Amino acid sequence: MKMILYWLIVINLSSAVICIFDKLQAKRGAMRIPERYLFGFSIFGGSIGTYITMLLIRHKTKHKRFMIGLPIIIFIQCLVLIWFLHVMRTTA
Repeated sequence: MKMILYWLIVINLSSAVICIFDKLQAKRGAMRIPERYLFGFSIFGGSIGTYITMLLIRHKTKHKRFMIGLPIIIFIQCLVLIWFLHVMRTTA
C-alpha cells in the first residue's frame, strides 16, 4: 500500500513539472512536450497533478480534450481506487 502512495506522489509531481516545462517551452516558442506524454503521465496516476497544475498556470485550459479528458481520467481512477480498497478490505 505504501508503494502505491509513493508512486502517486512521484507521478503527480512529475506530471506537474512536465506541465510547467511545457508551458515555459510554449512561451519561448521552443520544442514542446507531445500531448500524448501529458495524457500518458495522467493515465498512469498523475491526473490530479496535471489537472491542478494546468488550472493554476492556465496551460491547455482552452483545449477541450484536456478540460474534458482529465476529469474523465480522474473519475475512472477514483472508481478503480474505490474498487481496489473494497477488495483489499474484504480479503484482509
